[in-house]
Amino acid sequence: MRASTLRLSLISLACASLVLAASVPALADTVSWTSWNSGGTVSATAGSASGSISGLGITVSYSGEMRGVTSGVSWTPTTSFSGGTVGNAPPTGTNDAITLIGGGMVVDTITFSSPVTNPVIAIWSLGQGGLTANFTFNANEPFTIQGGGGSSQYGGSSIFVGGTCPANAVCGIEGNGVIQFIGTFSSISWTNPVAENYYAFTVGAIGTAGPSTVPEPASLLLLGTGLVGVATRWRKAKAN
Repeated sequence: MRASTLRLSLISLACASLVLAASVPALADTVSWTSWNSGGTVSATAGSASGSISGLGITVSYSGEMRGVTSGVSWTPTTSFSGGTVGNAPPTGTNDAITLIGGGMVVDTITFSSPVTNPVIAIWSLGQGGLTANFTFNANEPFTIQGGGGSSQYGGSSIFVGGTCPANAVCGIEGNGVIQFIGTFSSISWTNPVAENYYAFTVGAIGTAGPSTVPEPASLLLLGTGLVGVATRWRKAKAN
């Protein structure tokens, strides 16, 4: 085989292998969600609540504006509160959310007992028809939307960023969805400048890690075998 043909084969196989690696889907992680304790302190400026992330040994405390802790939020359909890297929606039915009204510039803060990498916040019923509400985070708290859509209770649509949504904020017009922060955090803070009766959130952390975006071992073995074979033929051709 001519050297030029071997070079072309090597390049073609490498490109095909890159396509194969890129085509492996980004699979999601399992998220352990906070179970909030009942009660807490209801306040327009100095509310508080606490909970725990089951199985991870992490306690969570919340301070800021708070309407209450509720089990009345239905995190369904689950497809609206999962997606992307988030493999599962929060459970429904047992102190599963903190509700907010918003309005003003009270700083709301979640604090973890130990640092959490890439924490997740699920948001329910943010805003309403004709009224856009938002969570405005600090600039050093980057996040991405992983999923969103209407809820089984009030319909609506996905939360969103950009456009009319302020910088560093996630917005909704009866919006639902889930966001994931990028980095390791001991706490997350935000404001809810728009009043609306009412919206809710909960927070989670990655528990059992799911498959990553790294190509499967079988794919890597196939890639390695193919490249070694072409390289061997390349050396033989040069020797001849």
